[in-house]
Amino acid sequence: MTAENRILIVDDTPANIQTLTTILKEKGFQISVATNGKQALEVLKHVHPDLILLDVMMPEMDGFEACERIKASPEWHDIPIIFLTSKTETEDIVRGFELGAVDYVGKPFNAHELLARVNTHLSMDRLRRENERLLLNILPAAIAERLRSGNELIADGFAEVSVLFADIVGFTHMTASMSAENVVEMLNDLFTRFDLAAHEFSIEKIKTIGDAYMAVCGLPDPCVDHTEKIMKMAVRMMQIAHEFSAERNMSLQLRIGVNTGPVVAGIIGRRKFIYDLWGDTVNLASRMESHGIPDTIQVTRSVFEKVKDQYSFEPRGAIEVKGKGAIETWILAHH
Repeated sequence: MTAENRILIVDDTPANIQTLTTILKEKGFQISVATNGKQALEVLKHVHPDLILLDVMMPEMDGFEACERIKASPEWHDIPIIFLTSKTETEDIVRGFELGAVDYVGKPFNAHELLARVNTHLSMDRLRRENERLLLNILPAAIAERLRSGNELIADGFAEVSVLFADIVGFTHMTASMSAENVVEMLNDLFTRFDLAAHEFSIEKIKTIGDAYMAVCGLPDPCVDHTEKIMKMAVRMMQIAHEFSAERNMSLQLRIGVNTGPVVAGIIGRRKFIYDLWGDTVNLASRMESHGIPDTIQVTRSVFEKVKDQYSFEPRGAIEVKGKGAIETWILAHH
């Protein structure tokens, strides 16, 4: 691996520490040292190693107890631990793996074999972290954790959330003369700015569909101020669109629709799966956008009633929505 990788050696024998340090430093590893389990826990408060080489028989706190405490810590439990010890009875090896170690190497050890094991587990950990990053790019953290825990059927009902749909007005006409690369670059730049705003307001982006952007607040972690947050997001998106237009010297307008109510949320698919929402609340939020006015934020009565004291609205009156009939709507007066 590279010099960026740091290994914590935990051993109470100076000769072992010296030998391991020499072997690992020659391969470019950075080294931290502790002489017992208790000291290792103190080191971990200041240094986050990429891997731990852990002896078992040490004073004050042995390696088994240290491993158990490390794996019980949310901050440290993902650090790979290799036991490096002369305790090589089957029951010791089994105990080490049961405590969460990724490998168990007996002393005396072969340097080439040890380096091979270290590099293998560092590579595996790097791939694990990359897979986790990719998973978190498409799923909320809480849902990703449930999926990793083996929960294959994820479907939850939420009594009340706020859903937002946004769409670029006249996108097809606007991009007709642009190259495919320029269209993708433009959308990526704009939606990345939306993503940053969503993170700021604790909004969960659900997906993009072409030039449409869908987000929700109030799930998977419920919150009482979901409508206030989604309205802040809507206003910020309008501001971003105006700034984006000025920077690129183009006329880009959004239509945004917001609705509040119950939804069902869950994961669909096994390969290219997504976390999605269903229900009348979602459908009506989408209609608020598609039946909206360019450069405005249109909301339903459920949204209006929750935030009318914080925002100024203008009644638009009733609009005909397929399958729902006449629906009262309001337009945000200033954004």
